[in-house]
Amino acid sequence: MTTIRTQPARVRTDAVTEAVAVAPASGSGSPGVRAGTLRALGAGLAVGAAAYGVTFILVGSQEDGVGRFLIDLTGVAFQLGVFCLLAAMWRTYATGTTRLARTMIVVESVVLGVATIQSLTTLPSLGGEWGTVATVLDPFWPLSMLGMAILGIKVAVAGRWRGALRAWPVVAETWIFVALPSMMLLGPVVGSVVAGAHFLVGYATLGVLLAVRPDLTRR
Repeated sequence: MTTIRTQPARVRTDAVTEAVAVAPASGSGSPGVRAGTLRALGAGLAVGAAAYGVTFILVGSQEDGVGRFLIDLTGVAFQLGVFCLLAAMWRTYATGTTRLARTMIVVESVVLGVATIQSLTTLPSLGGEWGTVATVLDPFWPLSMLGMAILGIKVAVAGRWRGALRAWPVVAETWIFVALPSMMLLGPVVGSVVAGAHFLVGYATLGVLLAVRPDLTRR
């Protein structure tokens, strides 16, 4: 004899809700972050860093003129690339989940923003003498790089990024400790080559890693 049920079947809403909450986006390197987003951010970093690194190698020793203008211009491209890196760190909680870890990224973004404004104010000089604003804001360039070095260490300690992607921010963000002494001790020509090469080995490679292996951002 066939019976007709008048009550709906029981649904395990708790289990379904939990499964949806923990399931990462399709192809994502980190829960809630699509792989395509991380690939795009990595590509932005790689392109900006490569442009700056190659230009630094070729004309970094020039103190004015076209060479200096190209350095200033590609410097902006590099800084925009670093913003891509910060966005990837923020979206994947690379520095950790605590308020302090999140605040560190915010503070670095502000310092980098001021440094980028400084770079933009140098462009109208066309490689000539900087104006007052550019000169006053110039210290924010090394400060932003120092901040990135601190973040690189934080990413490695937090351990939310894995494999090479966990270690490479430290490699990339030692630029300030390698490049600046090289330019002071080895002279502008050799120092510029070292500085430019470090951008390629460090930041550009980090961008490629993020673009090719976004899955390494998953804890």
